[in-house]
Amino acid sequence: MSERKNLFNKVWDLHTVREMPSGQTQLMIGLHLIHEVTSPQAFQMLRERELRVKYPDRTIATVDHIVPTDNQARPFQDLLAEEMMSAIEKNCDEFGVRLLNLDDNRQGIVHVVGPEQGLTQPGMTIVCGDSHTSTHGAFGSIALGIGTSQVAHVLATQTLALSRPRVRKVEVNGELGSGVYAKDVTLHIIRVLGTQGGVGFAYEYAGDVFERMTMEERMTVCNMSIEGGARCGYINPDQTTIDYLRGRPFSPEGEAFEKAAQWWLNMASDVDSEFDDVYQIDAADIEPTVTWGINPAQSVGVSESLPAGESDQEALDFMDLQGGQPIKGQKIDVAFIGSCTNSRISDLREAAELVKGHRVAEGVRAMVVPGSQQVLQQAEEEGLHTVFSDAGFEWRAAGCSMCLAMNPDKLQGREMCASSSNRNFKGRQGSPTGRTLLMSPAMVAAAAIHGEVADVREMLEPAHT
Repeated sequence: MSERKNLFNKVWDLHTVREMPSGQTQLMIGLHLIHEVTSPQAFQMLRERELRVKYPDRTIATVDHIVPTDNQARPFQDLLAEEMMSAIEKNCDEFGVRLLNLDDNRQGIVHVVGPEQGLTQPGMTIVCGDSHTSTHGAFGSIALGIGTSQVAHVLATQTLALSRPRVRKVEVNGELGSGVYAKDVTLHIIRVLGTQGGVGFAYEYAGDVFERMTMEERMTVCNMSIEGGARCGYINPDQTTIDYLRGRPFSPEGEAFEKAAQWWLNMASDVDSEFDDVYQIDAADIEPTVTWGINPAQSVGVSESLPAGESDQEALDFMDLQGGQPIKGQKIDVAFIGSCTNSRISDLREAAELVKGHRVAEGVRAMVVPGSQQVLQQAEEEGLHTVFSDAGFEWRAAGCSMCLAMNPDKLQGREMCASSSNRNFKGRQGSPTGRTLLMSPAMVAAAAIHGEVADVREMLEPAHT
């Protein structure tokens, strides 16, 4: 009788080139995504060793981290950003790598572009010099963030030496309440398991909550696997996955697609496959969630008060918050909807639905940054940009924007930002003293309108009565 395997081990074994004396596995990499920040030094390493890119057709580049989202005229005003842009243009041209540049309507955040173009497919191994590569695991792939020297190694060999992690199944079953989104689910998982809880593990997200999610919702969950310490996270491919990939530019066509779809479905974890650990969560325990501290595990439900333990004091002091105070009602200065976590069309629709007919509170700077030019175009066709602009939001071009502030979109001084991004570390959004509250796009929209952390359920209730 054949061994019952989970998807992770199926994909790992299929891509194993050899087991190395070090105990690591040399893995074949199916897709290598690159961007302008972690690739310049990697290409320079190739030049110094007189190497070429092994399989240029398995590598694709885009620009996202440093691109301005307002004035995109070249040369960029930021000299370092302009240098990085020039470098990726030169490198891709010299080494024969396809580049989705600003003049290409497929440009956008690397983890938005890969899926929407059909580059990301089940059963693949995918790497990128960016920690949130785990996003692509939503399709049932092994998707890993790697460092610059590893980027060079993949460019040169299309392989990577890695240690096989253990696999934990994270099951979420039950019904999510009103106003609870995929972002709340992933923040809750990180809250209960901790930022170090996933160290040494890949997470398989399972249970009926994930089965009911759209592909865009699944991407939000997998995106933040890395924030829980996991090496990656994935969801088994199913009919939702197949339907999403059908007709995408880089997806197979016709009979080849049907054949691929059958193979993709067979890659899902076998019934009764073994896991190194299983953790179960009741969906009823999850409410709209807001981070209050300086790592993504420091969060509470919007109806809860902040903890007051000794271990929480550094975060409370930095955030200028008090243990025991409610998170609801906390004033904000900035509202940011965007990032590789939450900048897809469904995220913008959810936020626009709440914003319609309202105005951004006085004194709040609010912006919406689509994740790609395709998302931007679709949103404008649906009139979402008008909804946001009429409410007082700035409507921007595609890019990473204020998620990591390697561009002009930054917090100033001690500003408090309601953000749909993935990290609330000190200085993450551009100001060493700036403060970040992570939440769903709908919760960001509610905060922008009220000028403070608000319970999105109170805005949704009138529509449901």
